[in-house]
Amino acid sequence: MTNDLRHNAREDAQELGKLGYAQELFRTMGGFSNFAISFSIISILTGAVTLYGHGLKMGGPAQMALGWPLVTLFTLAVVCSMAELASALPTSGAMYHWSCKLGGKGWGWFTAWFNIVGQIAAIAGIDYGCATFVTPLLGLESTTNNLLLVYGAILLSHALINHFGIRLVSWLNDFSVTVHIIGVIVIVGALLLFAPKQPASFFFARITSNENGWPYWWAFIIGLLQAMWTFTGYDASASVSEETVDPRRRAPWGMVMAVVVSSIVGYLLLIALTLSIKDIPSVLGNPPEVVTILVGALGERAGSAFSALAAMAMWFCGLSAVTWSSRVMYAFARDEGMPVSNVWRHVSPKHLTPAPAIWLCAIAAFAAAVYSGAYAVVTAISTIGLYISYILPVWLHWRSGSKLERGPWHLGRYSRALNVVAILWVIFLCVILCLADARTWKSILVVTLALALWYGLRERIRFKGPDWANQ
Repeated sequence: MTNDLRHNAREDAQELGKLGYAQELFRTMGGFSNFAISFSIISILTGAVTLYGHGLKMGGPAQMALGWPLVTLFTLAVVCSMAELASALPTSGAMYHWSCKLGGKGWGWFTAWFNIVGQIAAIAGIDYGCATFVTPLLGLESTTNNLLLVYGAILLSHALINHFGIRLVSWLNDFSVTVHIIGVIVIVGALLLFAPKQPASFFFARITSNENGWPYWWAFIIGLLQAMWTFTGYDASASVSEETVDPRRRAPWGMVMAVVVSSIVGYLLLIALTLSIKDIPSVLGNPPEVVTILVGALGERAGSAFSALAAMAMWFCGLSAVTWSSRVMYAFARDEGMPVSNVWRHVSPKHLTPAPAIWLCAIAAFAAAVYSGAYAVVTAISTIGLYISYILPVWLHWRSGSKLERGPWHLGRYSRALNVVAILWVIFLCVILCLADARTWKSILVVTLALALWYGLRERIRFKGPDWANQ
């Protein structure tokens, strides 16, 4: 570590101390590592791949051609609105702390719990999706028991590595960027150079294969879940602020650049995959759909190799997701926001990681996958929970004007306008995902009512929130 890095890390620890928090986590992440964790969780080889069949079924090729850039555009409004808050208040609490400061302890408490629900569902979606790719590659039949066994093993590996230290996780996250970028380049290059291709006009074909008889426009909107779920998790850069050097600048840029780079690389991947489809019904009839496309276009050996590459990227995505979620739980427990907070806020003295929170994430994610029973439902719940937690502090910031002192990264005079765009987009996103499947809105309703009852009967009196938030 250079003298300059040590100096900056000390300054960052002193700033954190002004909020009443000791520097307990290991502050060693640079700007690239901060970007890498969000980029790895967005993981275009996870969301765009595991939900490719959902998008293809709902909106056909045009879902990829038009849905991806549409969601990207509005996601940028959300991430930029969040980035200026990350610059103003760089703590592991992220959205939870922003809401506490801008709206009070109640808003912060609900923000934290929606974020935790979304994160646990996200880990379940990521690692279960990885299991669907890994299981056949291991020569196992994709039965429920086999999938759960492989899924449990993947979760265990992520918990163990996160437990043993942030240095290893940081290095693996950096390597994950290489896997994602090179992986996409290799897959796209192989498909465009060696696979038979549809004409360019096929990429814009409006075809729906949904079994509900929905008109195309509605099926296309429901199909946006593919891109919506992919573009989640970029708040991870903010959640590791206390492990990042100069987080006021590096965390906001990490969030924004993760979305920008993912959108470009992901679009290239979607173009190559879609133009390599031989027959839509045969692809939809043989999930995982992307594996079917790769094997059909490149042959069994090459297709399996590229499927293994995608599975590796998913594994890295899940690793980053456990890091991200455990930091939020740790920060919330540090302020006595969780049951048995004294357990979940504990930091391993040897490894300087929030070990109990890490294992809680893994166990809860396993239970979430068993409960959900449907991949599209768990990903929809994840997307809604996360975006509610994203937009609450943005709305509070818009409502309050300028209660937070600006950090070095901000939107200037465009801030309020972009806040409005972000708020309207998230409202739209939550409504359509709830309407798409009754199990989704029922689950969200149950979670919301349970949280409201819990807060009203107990936490409203017990939970004090961070002391500095009310200063």
